[in-house]
Amino acid sequence: MIGWFEAVVLGLLQGLTEFLPISSSAHIRVVSAFFGWEDPGAAFTAVIQLGTEAAVLIYFRKELWEIISTWTRSLWRPELRRLFPARMGWYVILGTIPIAVLGVTLKDQIETVFRDLRLIGTTLIVFGIILWFADRTARAKLTLEKHLSTTHALVYGFAEALALIPGVSRSGGTITAGLLLDYRREEAAKYSFLLAIPAVLASGLLELFEIGGGQAPDWGPTILATLISFVVGYAAVAWFLKYISTHRFTGFVIYRILLGLFVIAAVSLGWIPA
Repeated sequence: MIGWFEAVVLGLLQGLTEFLPISSSAHIRVVSAFFGWEDPGAAFTAVIQLGTEAAVLIYFRKELWEIISTWTRSLWRPELRRLFPARMGWYVILGTIPIAVLGVTLKDQIETVFRDLRLIGTTLIVFGIILWFADRTARAKLTLEKHLSTTHALVYGFAEALALIPGVSRSGGTITAGLLLDYRREEAAKYSFLLAIPAVLASGLLELFEIGGGQAPDWGPTILATLISFVVGYAAVAWFLKYISTHRFTGFVIYRILLGLFVIAAVSLGWIPA
């Protein structure tokens, strides 16, 4: 079972890596294996993501309130439906459908097969290369308010669903999709964070029922890790959005590839179990 020290380390990892395109779930899985800790499991990972998602809710509180209030009022006031906040509400709902359907359909695989370190190492490398290609070829000229559409929302949604496999990265997958669609880096990241809210909240709240039972960690360490991930995550999201407004993703790509190679080599050499 996860102890207090492990909870502190994993909470820090979650907060530091959730918003970066390097996969927080992969880091939690890899670090746990490297130090000989038990795999904290999908339930623990999903629940502590509530901490970083709380950071997103606070950071984007003004935009979220505008989206929720305008979308709600537009249900009975047709003149509001053309406004961007109302449309954004529908785009987030549409974009959430793929991960909701696949998350339920593949629940058993998410908790078992998808946590194999060889698969995680491979996805870190492959999707890192795809992110590099997207970053280098994107014209980065589109904005959410002027160009986001139903089709684009669904493309983002399917990209987010790929993150059910640790190593893909929720932010990495959706940002890559945004870049391939020619959105600006900061615009792609912003929609990535907004799109994640329903899926992360639903997954985390659902997995709350698993904590403290069976193979899942106890409540105490889980709560501690969640609180730490919130504090660190709030600082991380602000830094990341500022960073990508003037920098490419090259550093993250190199890191992903090196980490993926290390994971595959470590498993192959028997340093850590798959």
